[in-house]
Amino acid sequence: MVTATFRFYEELNDFLAPARRRREFSVPCARAATTKHMIEALGVPHTEVELILLNGESVGFGALLRDGDRVAVYPKFEAFDVTPLLRVREQPLRDTRFVADCHLGTVARLLRMMGLDTLHDNGFAGEEIECIAAAQGRVVLTRDRGLLMRASITHGCYVHALHPEQQLREVVERLDLARSARPFTRCPHCNSALQAVAKAQVEEHLPPTVRARYDRFGRCEGCGRLFWEGEHWQRLRAVLAAQR
Repeated sequence: MVTATFRFYEELNDFLAPARRRREFSVPCARAATTKHMIEALGVPHTEVELILLNGESVGFGALLRDGDRVAVYPKFEAFDVTPLLRVREQPLRDTRFVADCHLGTVARLLRMMGLDTLHDNGFAGEEIECIAAAQGRVVLTRDRGLLMRASITHGCYVHALHPEQQLREVVERLDLARSARPFTRCPHCNSALQAVAKAQVEEHLPPTVRARYDRFGRCEGCGRLFWEGEHWQRLRAVLAAQR
């Protein structure tokens, strides 16, 4: 048995027991324990970690712990510049695409309204989300920290907020999504692309109030629904504007 001293920074403390937050603490470790094993044993999903310093030197998740080691663990998007150091993921995902768990259906629809490719189904089990993330290179959005501890999930985001609009703001801010947004390009219901259509083409299908107030319309290539930039779209634009 060996003993190592840990210190977690910023929002990673939310995963720890209260007595261990924002302070150094020492814990016993198995002789073959790696940094990843101990970080997750303490309650922090590996997908939330961007940088690990072992005795002041950056290491990956596979570094073995020895007696007396000091481990500092930092979250993604920490304020200081870590570019000269080794991050724990080899490279970012080329395209920002998501798969959301059953607790984040409203956030999934809002992300689709932003134009971001987001899969969601209330029937998705953890194993299915894990397979989708690995096969399609998607970021997992979840309120289940255990899901983010699965070995094959390399990119994920634990959503702390409880209210859907606050959850959206959290995800947009943490993952710097405002600049990637392409509102009014994706169906919030089925995730398919929206095709712009002239008002004259759909006018007969519109409620009178919509026909009088709006001029820009889109039709989903998947489910055929019609959309216009109503109150939901305007609220979404306000969320994005606050992050720019």
